[in-house]
Amino acid sequence: MNKTILSFLKSYKKKIVALSDLEELFYGDTEYEKFAVAVIDLVNSGILKPVKPHETNNKSIPLANVFRINKTLLNHDLLAEIERYHFKLHPQIMLDHYYAMGETIWRHDLPYIRKIDQYLKDTGLPVEETTRPERSYQMVGDEKWIDEKGGKKVLERLGLWGCLKISSVPDPLMLAVNPANFKLETCWHLIVENKTAFFVLRDTLPKTRFVSLVYGAGWKIVSNALMLEKQLHLTGREQRLLYFGDLDYEGISIWYALNEKRKVKPAIEFYQALLEKPLTKGKENQQKNKEALDCFLKFFPDEDQRRIIEVLNCGGYYPQEGLGKSEIQNIWRRVSCT
Repeated sequence: MNKTILSFLKSYKKKIVALSDLEELFYGDTEYEKFAVAVIDLVNSGILKPVKPHETNNKSIPLANVFRINKTLLNHDLLAEIERYHFKLHPQIMLDHYYAMGETIWRHDLPYIRKIDQYLKDTGLPVEETTRPERSYQMVGDEKWIDEKGGKKVLERLGLWGCLKISSVPDPLMLAVNPANFKLETCWHLIVENKTAFFVLRDTLPKTRFVSLVYGAGWKIVSNALMLEKQLHLTGREQRLLYFGDLDYEGISIWYALNEKRKVKPAIEFYQALLEKPLTKGKENQQKNKEALDCFLKFFPDEDQRRIIEVLNCGGYYPQEGLGKSEIQNIWRRVSCT
């Protein structure tokens, strides 16, 4: 019973609480005597203090009609816990705001605080700017956390927002173009995650039906893909985008985050060619985004889906560099633009 009252008081915003509010917690379920004993225990511990000008309820065990809540005593254990974390976390992380915010917010934020702490201890403060999805993924393993799940507020509470070099303005797209295809009604574009694939494929662009080859630069493509039509002056025509990245959890998460901004299909011919190669080990600690993976797999036949899941589950992955120069160029020439 004490736990129920304490839980209520911790989430209660005011400093004064009426006895009737406490009674409603047990309405019809508890004998008055047991309830009164629990309230008296809290009075004796100093957490509740009767407000004297108000009368008692005149029952067999009299209780004040109004109590003042001692927030300091009420949150003693919480404050002690925050204090312990203050000395354990990376020195750049500030916890001052949490002393006055209550246990609910602290419990919600703590798992993210731990992940951010580990990120800072492993890498230090970032020295290069990057996008919100990329920094979000780096810190907590969820590219949507900063923008869609309250991450920005957490970082502001921790005093970190201005230190993480998160770009608010998208970089210009880095791309190669095929002027011969600018007149086509449907404009096809291939986005590749890594610089190596971009340079290998660049000279093959004129031999394809594609208008452009775009260097995605990892997570940067998520914010700057919206620059495509503006930079190429292709507004008013249908744009079709294909994406080819590393076949690992992060590469799939990048594609998924991009696909949330604008429709883009995985370039399955490239991925299927990778699946014929020996897998590479070494990314066992990458964060898994189940929603992204499920969406990605829908573009592949059942057998390819099983193979991709099998590879990822064993900590394997396929880098784009798994395809040789002539092989990746031949695949692109055969990609179906339908």
